[in-house]
Amino acid sequence: MTNIGSVPGPCACTSVRRASRVLARTYDASLASSGMNVTQLAVMRAVLRHPREPLTRVAEDLAMDRTSLYRMLTPMKKRKWVTLEEGVDGRTQLASITAEGKAILGRADLNWASTQTEIIDRFGQVSWKAFVAELGRLIECANAVAAKGPSAEGVP
Repeated sequence: MTNIGSVPGPCACTSVRRASRVLARTYDASLASSGMNVTQLAVMRAVLRHPREPLTRVAEDLAMDRTSLYRMLTPMKKRKWVTLEEGVDGRTQLASITAEGKAILGRADLNWASTQTEIIDRFGQVSWKAFVAELGRLIECANAVAAKGPSAEGVP
C-alpha cells in the first residue's frame, strides 16, 4: 500500500490543468475578436488535418472523446463554420470546413500566431522545445498507467 505522505507532489494532473486554464484564458482573450475560442480553433485545425476522415479520427487526434467533439461541432455547424455529413458506411460522420469557417479561421490564426509568438518568446525557444518533449513523455507515462488499469492499492 502506498503511504500518502511519500507521494511526490504537486499533483501532475492539477498542475497541468491549472496551466491549461491560464493558457486557454490568454488565447481565448486574443481570439475574442474573431468570434472563436482556442478549443474551437484546435477542433477546426484538426478537421483540416483529416479531410474526409471519420470524426473518430479527429477526436483521436485531439485526445478527445467523440461525444465531446460532437458537442464542440454543434455550435460551429450552427454558425456555418463546418458541415457534417454521413460517411460511406452510414455509421460515421465527416466534417468539412466551410468557406465562412476558413475565413474565421484565417482571422483567428493571425491573433493566435501573435499570442503564440509572445508566449514562446517569453518562455524561450530552447526551453519551449524541451518542455514540449517532456509533455510528450508525461503523456506516455499517463497512457502506460491507464493501460495498466485501476490500482487495487488502498482498497480495503
